[in-house]
Amino acid sequence: MKKLYRKLTKDQKKRGVIFSSALSGYTSECFLDTIHEVFNNNEKGQKTIERLKDDSFFNNSPIFKYNIIRA
Repeated sequence: MKKLYRKLTKDQKKRGVIFSSALSGYTSECFLDTIHEVFNNNEKGQKTIERLKDDSFFNNSPIFKYNIIRA
C-alpha cells in the first residue's frame, strides 16, 4: 500500500472538508472508489484522520494499491 498525497479539490474545500482518504487500485480516485471525508465541524476529526491514514490492514490486498490522501 502506497500513500499518495494530494491537495483537496475546490469542491471539497467549499463543502468544509479538511481531510479525505480513498483506497484505490489506481493513482487517482475512480468512480467506484469510496471516499471518506472529515469535515471541519467533526468533534473526533483528529482521531478519524489517524484511523484513515492507517492503511496497514490493506497492505497485501490484491485490489487496493494506493491510499489517496487529500488534505
